[in-house]
Amino acid sequence: MLDGAGVAYEATVAGVDEEAVKDSLLAEGHGPRDIADALAELKAIRVSRARGGFVIGADQTLDLDGKLYDKAGSVDAARARLKLLRGRTHKLHSAVVVAKDGGPIWRELVTCTLTMRDFSDDFLESYLASEGPAALGSVGCYRLEGPGAQLFSKIEGDYFAILGLPLMGLLDLLRQHRELAA
Repeated sequence: MLDGAGVAYEATVAGVDEEAVKDSLLAEGHGPRDIADALAELKAIRVSRARGGFVIGADQTLDLDGKLYDKAGSVDAARARLKLLRGRTHKLHSAVVVAKDGGPIWRELVTCTLTMRDFSDDFLESYLASEGPAALGSVGCYRLEGPGAQLFSKIEGDYFAILGLPLMGLLDLLRQHRELAA
């Protein structure tokens, strides 16, 4: 998304053990929304401490009836996930945190609500055949910017947040700090 918006950046691996963080937060009673925010912040802070400058950290969680779901590890798991979501409404929590000099200076957390239509098993198989491993790149096993749009009957929320990064507020922040041209 940053490429598409014309934002120059350098991608860096934060080295965060996301599974351990999720497990710890879930054990403390935190839900999917809090986990997205905490992971985005942890990623931004960790890289900012090591490199300085403006660092953007982001994360997204899928919330179905208050339960956290991670990315599917196989096409079979994606099939099971999509069958679980079929005909139901779920939430995507997308968080972005900007850190500077090791501390968070800005954050945005956007929740979008998506309702999948009650698609047929034949449609599901056709969808998975066309998407293949690409379906595994999203926690919901869909790419809204691609054929995944056909899975839905209703979508409420920010398009960019659904794709994984609440972009408009981030762009405003970067302009305010003269990281982008105003």
